[in-house]
Amino acid sequence: MFVSGKLTPFLSFITPLLKDLRVVLVFLSVSKTFKIDTKLSVKGYKNKTEWVPEIDDSYVFDKKTTLSILAGFEHNRRVMIQGFHGTGKSTHIEQIAARLNWPCVRINLDSHISRIDLLGKDAIKLKDGKQITEFQEGLLPWSIQNPVALVFDEYDAGRPDVMFVIQRILEVEGKLTLLDQNKVISPHQSFRLFATTNTVGLGDVTGLYHGTQQINQGQMDRWHILSTLNYLEPSQELKVVISKISDFKGAKNLELLKNMIKLANLTRNGFANGDISTLMSPRTVISWAQNFKIFKDISESFKLTFYNKSDDMEKPIISEYFQRCFDIDINENKT
Repeated sequence: MFVSGKLTPFLSFITPLLKDLRVVLVFLSVSKTFKIDTKLSVKGYKNKTEWVPEIDDSYVFDKKTTLSILAGFEHNRRVMIQGFHGTGKSTHIEQIAARLNWPCVRINLDSHISRIDLLGKDAIKLKDGKQITEFQEGLLPWSIQNPVALVFDEYDAGRPDVMFVIQRILEVEGKLTLLDQNKVISPHQSFRLFATTNTVGLGDVTGLYHGTQQINQGQMDRWHILSTLNYLEPSQELKVVISKISDFKGAKNLELLKNMIKLANLTRNGFANGDISTLMSPRTVISWAQNFKIFKDISESFKLTFYNKSDDMEKPIISEYFQRCFDIDINENKT
């Protein structure tokens, strides 16, 4: 479940539901559950609550990333997933949680999430017809006391004051001290912590991710596992795109999708070589295919999806990529 903005109503609603969660653990075969070649097994919950993400049967699991995330669930390791945008970092964690029936909450660490949101604050409430001041727990005190997989999205975009709060619970036995309440909170045995980032804690060195921060290396050292999730192989990416686009079948459309993915890989290689400053993610390819269904024009839909967002100085290179894949000019005057 994704959460953004004010957290108080959400916490008061979900807490009783999680307390009713019957902790019945079962062993699951990793090879059968995630369709990857391994003899490992992992524990999951027998019963599903509404706070468990929905299963996407078409999701394709990357073996190394899956094993890293499963290590986090099974052995209570703090796991950070790094990769370019659109690789499915957060979704990867959610889809694993879905198959383990593990309640999962995603928090986007944007500039609106503050230290107060995480720890809590005094709030005015009505009790017996009188106004009283009562401490309202924030996200972290609530999370670590419940069987929840907490995922910090865009971790490298978090505010410095927020990062130092999170640092307190990065140790497995890390207890959270609320100084204002003279209270020390021990983590629930099934609390798990994950994060996703576009960078590796060094800030924006590519120019793609404005707003990301350098992460204190003392904090980076506390993350037990750092796994990199790259873009899928073309054959796997093709399966993903087909699963997301309904009524997009047939030999002609299949060949079209292969060329779209080929073009996407050219932009990724061009970015890696320093030829262009933007790249196409699988999300971009899916959006392009969806736009093609609307406009019935491969050139027009490409321009509306990706080309028009590119730097003017780089458009000739991208036009060349397009021509190499589709053997036609992009026909810029047509827009």
